[in-house]
Amino acid sequence: MAAEPAMLDELLFSAHRAWPEVLVVGYSRRRVGVSGRVRYTAYYWDMWGRERSAGTFDHVREADRAWRRAEVDVVSGRFADARSARQSFERYVTVVWLPSHLIEATTRQTYTHVVERYLVPEFGHLRMDRVLPRHVRDFVHRLCDEGVSAQVVQRCRTVLGSIFTTALRDQVVLQHPCVGIRGPVVPPVPLRVLEPEEFESLLDALPGLRWRLLVEVAIESGVRWGELVELRVHDLDVAGCLLTVARTVEEIEPRFHPTAERFLTKEYPKGRDFRRLRLRRQLVDRVAAYIERSGLEPGDLLFSFPERAAVVEPDRSGGGLAPGDHGTLSRYSARGCRCEACRAAYAGYRALRRAQGKDRPRLGRWVDTDGHLPRRWYLRNIWKPALAAAEITRRVRMHDLRHAHASWLLAGGADVQTVRERLGHSSLRATERYLHTLAASDETALAAFERIRHRHAGVAGFTVS
Repeated sequence: MAAEPAMLDELLFSAHRAWPEVLVVGYSRRRVGVSGRVRYTAYYWDMWGRERSAGTFDHVREADRAWRRAEVDVVSGRFADARSARQSFERYVTVVWLPSHLIEATTRQTYTHVVERYLVPEFGHLRMDRVLPRHVRDFVHRLCDEGVSAQVVQRCRTVLGSIFTTALRDQVVLQHPCVGIRGPVVPPVPLRVLEPEEFESLLDALPGLRWRLLVEVAIESGVRWGELVELRVHDLDVAGCLLTVARTVEEIEPRFHPTAERFLTKEYPKGRDFRRLRLRRQLVDRVAAYIERSGLEPGDLLFSFPERAAVVEPDRSGGGLAPGDHGTLSRYSARGCRCEACRAAYAGYRALRRAQGKDRPRLGRWVDTDGHLPRRWYLRNIWKPALAAAEITRRVRMHDLRHAHASWLLAGGADVQTVRERLGHSSLRATERYLHTLAASDETALAAFERIRHRHAGVAGFTVS
């Protein structure tokens, strides 16, 4: 009589193995260990028709409850692949998540840096099903305590949330550990655009016709940097004074480039739609004269990298130390700080060793470019020296020319829809932030306020100073 339950279990097990598509209900199987202890293993069928175990229990009723719960999860869609859930966070992200995502090269570069710098050191050793909301909450708090900027913390939270959103849809995990976890508030940056007087001073300080035309085209068209340096001669219609923005170029690390190069040209701009922008006749004639004098062909870059600047001489000047822990050799070499104080300290140290004959002078380095203008080279050799010569002490970026373009148009009476189309914004909300950004834009409002406030001044018996 004792052998009958075991024989029934074997028969039921064989039936489930033979006809899994017919017998879709779970069952409990009796097992006898080496020590003679009797236990029961719960089995069920997943959504792919594979037999799965829901655990082993001491009592058959517990095993029955386990496979029934598992079947309810399968039917309701809350099923998770146990084998996939046991893989580590590092393996899932680096082997499954990142390679399978069809994203832009710059986005992949940003995601990879966040994963390698912050997420893998924190969660890489954990199993996917063991990452809980408290782990994410502690991670966010730790970054804030370490002084990481709010923008970087929010970026880490965004990438981590995207990882687990994909894992939840792929049924790797049953819960999303990032739901309900709030990050620090990113303070809005006040938008201060270039005033026309500042721009004229900057334009006069630029060295050479090439760089003055580049800046004038940037501020008159409002194009982004990648769109600006990818402009070619055939994009300019001289007769119609039209500039076509149809491509952009991205400067990325070679490991993220399909052919391991530095510049990646995309046959569409950021908004995926090309734009035609009308320019002033005076500027178009000057650009046309520059094209003819330079001997450029229709397919050539309008503002290419100058060949005579291909070799960059190293900085051999020394520098002093800054107060605090900055301006030290250990912070530059061990902690990777590249602020001006640390760079100056390291340059001074190397200059002293060269003066003592202990090191050989470093040779010039070739700029890694295929003809496109590198952003870092332009900022260091053209833009920042021009800002210093124009005595503009506040931080001004090349992208601020785009802000100035939109602000000047709106202040001059252009409607918001026209400015939106020139900038390539997807919504009017992004364009409306440029309203009332010039210093003199509120003078009309102040005059109206003063007129209403003191309209009874003569009746009351006092005068307005």
